[in-house]
Amino acid sequence: MTQQVKGEFDVKRFPEGGLDLGGGVVAGHFRFTKVFHGALDATSVVHMLAVGTQVEGSAGYVAVERINGTLDGRTGSFLTQHNGILDRGTPSLTLTVVPDSGTDELEGLRGKMAIDIVDGKHYYTLDYAFD
Repeated sequence: MTQQVKGEFDVKRFPEGGLDLGGGVVAGHFRFTKVFHGALDATSVVHMLAVGTQVEGSAGYVAVERINGTLDGRTGSFLTQHNGILDRGTPSLTLTVVPDSGTDELEGLRGKMAIDIVDGKHYYTLDYAFD
């Protein structure tokens, strides 16, 4: 049975220096720290690689995140993978729990997360289930 939790999170970004992709293309590398509030009471570290294109409003990013804390009373950690696209100004994001990455009481966790930014505040919606 799928469950859903929602809440707010705080985020801080730290540039890590660009990564050479060849041909004069450099991916931005950023480290983020997050603090989740609500039914997901956790902290995380994210490493993101981002690229832009010559077309304004088109870009992409990938990231891996380790989330550690409590989800609806269960303690442990899990990994997520982000795939973000900006297609001529239209954003899309797929943020998935990495299968079999849950530890301790979060073992067997599966799910997807959505992120919304409203008036400068960050919100999450996590749809999840356990094997």
